[in-house]
Amino acid sequence: MNILISGGSGFLGSAFSDELIKRYRTQDKDLHITWLTRDSSQTHPEAISMMTYDELASSDKSFDVILNLAGAGIADSRWSDARKEQLLASRIKPTESLLAFMKRTSIKPKLMVSGSAIGWYGAQGDKPLTESSGFKTDFAHQLCHEWEQLALKATEHGVPVAIVRTGVVIHPDGGMLGKLLTPFKMGLGGQLGDGKQIMSWVSREDWVGAVIFIIEKYLANYADTQTTDDHSLETINDTPVLVYNLTAPNPVTNHTFTKTLGAWLHRSTFFTLPNFLLKLIFGEMSTLLIDGQKVVPQALQDAGYDFKQPTLKQALEEQSS
Repeated sequence: MNILISGGSGFLGSAFSDELIKRYRTQDKDLHITWLTRDSSQTHPEAISMMTYDELASSDKSFDVILNLAGAGIADSRWSDARKEQLLASRIKPTESLLAFMKRTSIKPKLMVSGSAIGWYGAQGDKPLTESSGFKTDFAHQLCHEWEQLALKATEHGVPVAIVRTGVVIHPDGGMLGKLLTPFKMGLGGQLGDGKQIMSWVSREDWVGAVIFIIEKYLANYADTQTTDDHSLETINDTPVLVYNLTAPNPVTNHTFTKTLGAWLHRSTFFTLPNFLLKLIFGEMSTLLIDGQKVVPQALQDAGYDFKQPTLKQALEEQSS
């Protein structure tokens, strides 16, 4: 398999690359991974090739799969108008570059897996949300929706698309858990607001495993490109588009998350940050902390993916830093 990854050096892209290399070496399968980058001097594993966006604009290489993960972290800073523009541009510009490549190249990729987030559904409390559920409009939805709609234009060039709507990814190496470890280890951890808001999460191991599962399942059935399922979206030329919620099957409340993390670290979790303080500190972005989403991975389960870490306790205990 020949795969091109935007955002390959990030928290998810690097873990995906490492696992894919390990699996394919074990199985003695051919694999070539290329990371897209704006900096040609960026450090990278020896087994991975690098390509700049300028090089992509004139490249005649062919790729079996494109994995589109590039994008600034939505929870990294307050949502000022400038930050909102940056969040959108960091997703749109790389995707536009990939679309231009797909339009020009004579040998089309067999699949593009494009990132998104469960923010697409908007804040809907404890209502179970599957891939066929509707949405509530807010900034997170608008950001995800614009990214998804642009990615879907790959179908205009005959390239099937799998949209992966990712929940909170759990691993000590980074993401939300990485930011929480220090205060929790210091005994300063605590629940947010009333702690009743639902957190839809997934271990990084299962995120990686699920994306590999999606890719290999589709490629195995590539000859029948008209085959879709109940989680497909309609496209103008019948090129398949699938949507997957990349979340564990057991979402938890913030209270449960706090107590589970405290128990794992053997630390007390007496503190509580009230909603008004969260809004004061984070502004509009506080919705990510205060308002819950109960998103379930219906499409993955229907497809037969077997979660390795279906509970939060397993995700914390079985992953090493």
